[in-house]
Amino acid sequence: MAFLDEHFGGWQRVSRGAGIAWLGFYSLFLIYAAADRGGFLFLDYVNLIFHEAGHFFFSWFGYLLMILGGTFGELLVPFLCGAYFWQKRETSGFAFCGFWFFENFLYIGTYMADARAQGLPLVGAGEHDWEILFGEWGLLARDQQIGGITGALGWLGMLTAMIWLGLHIQRNWQETEIPRTS
Repeated sequence: MAFLDEHFGGWQRVSRGAGIAWLGFYSLFLIYAAADRGGFLFLDYVNLIFHEAGHFFFSWFGYLLMILGGTFGELLVPFLCGAYFWQKRETSGFAFCGFWFFENFLYIGTYMADARAQGLPLVGAGEHDWEILFGEWGLLARDQQIGGITGALGWLGMLTAMIWLGLHIQRNWQETEIPRTS
């Protein structure tokens, strides 16, 4: 990865206080998410806007992509924001976007797992994206499994974003320590 550092420069430093604050925020969010049984977290209100916009923007490419566009939209926005912060080598911003990207997987997994039951309240026409998609692909009977795997990937991705940030913070701390001489 040294060639990336040569081209883009090194990652920006994160102060000790900011690093502790970010990792504390992520930890509290994970506790909140683990305790929530409704499957819809406060951040999902923001994601819902991008989900609905994704249906509109991807509708230009046909019915199937319009249905997939909701999920694409809510994943594309944090991905593009993350790409911007990656290019700028902004450590905290990139970690946040990675965390946000994978947080989407929690509700996407919940939505997928609801394809047969259709118990979730829906916005718009009331069509269930994943019931349509899984029905089209012959996967409707596996909605629970696929949803569970998707949610697990979300947890894994959020933890990975935290670990990545923690390693960068630790490296910053080690670089700033003054060597002791005897």
